[in-house]
Amino acid sequence: MPELPGATEVPAQHGPPSVVLLDLDGVVWLAHRPIPGSVEAIAALREAGVRVVFVTNNSNSTLAEQEAALAAIGLPARGDVLTSAMAGALLVRPGERVLVCGGPGVVEAVERRGAVAVTSGPADAVIVGFHRTFTYEGLREAAAAVHAGARLIGTNDDATYPTPDGPIPGGGAILAAVEVGSGTRATVAGKPFAPMASLVRDVVGEAAAVAAVMVGDRPSTDGRFARELGCRSAQVWSGVTPRGADVDPVPDLVGDDLADVVRQLLATGAAARRPG
Repeated sequence: MPELPGATEVPAQHGPPSVVLLDLDGVVWLAHRPIPGSVEAIAALREAGVRVVFVTNNSNSTLAEQEAALAAIGLPARGDVLTSAMAGALLVRPGERVLVCGGPGVVEAVERRGAVAVTSGPADAVIVGFHRTFTYEGLREAAAAVHAGARLIGTNDDATYPTPDGPIPGGGAILAAVEVGSGTRATVAGKPFAPMASLVRDVVGEAAAVAAVMVGDRPSTDGRFARELGCRSAQVWSGVTPRGADVDPVPDLVGDDLADVVRQLLATGAAARRPG
């Protein structure tokens, strides 16, 4: 088993699950810079036979970009990355015109769904996600389409996005502008909401989803998502939530970082295999 950095082991009542769901930003990396110990922790899970599925509210990047970024830090992940863009695309129908107020990942997901991605004009739906090219004109186009009857979908409503230099405005901040500008509340697809939960169940299966552990840095997103799936949650302090903050819902596991959580999960499994 790959050696993990030292951490305090906390006894648990369950062995390691067959699937561990990982948030990316704040758990695995910060702006694609690996959090110390995260790569080794994921290698240890995989060596123990645990499937690792990355469940991210980042909708900006394409799947190939997400997989390439993970591969670049030593984590092959083909077929194991689920994004809020993919969840958002579940809310549109093939053939619909979808105005994308988001990044390339949203365009890709919409087109894979068989819908038509546009940036202006009449639309059946508007999908809003994090992107660094958001402009007033983009806001005007999105609001105009909603005023004309388009459904409003948000890939996620995370107000902030963690980086090594601290949090920056996230996709939820952009979505809030479109909601206010259009006077319409969006249906949100990503964590912690039902469309993302449906996506996870489709990929790993109902039984594995319920038995999984969701590891995240934001209880309002990752902790609530675990409750939506009906699985256990693990809270880490390596992302947007500072140690000592009120955490609601209360997690099943707490660790300094991913390496700490994985040590707990695998130590429990070793204890379960030890002869009585």
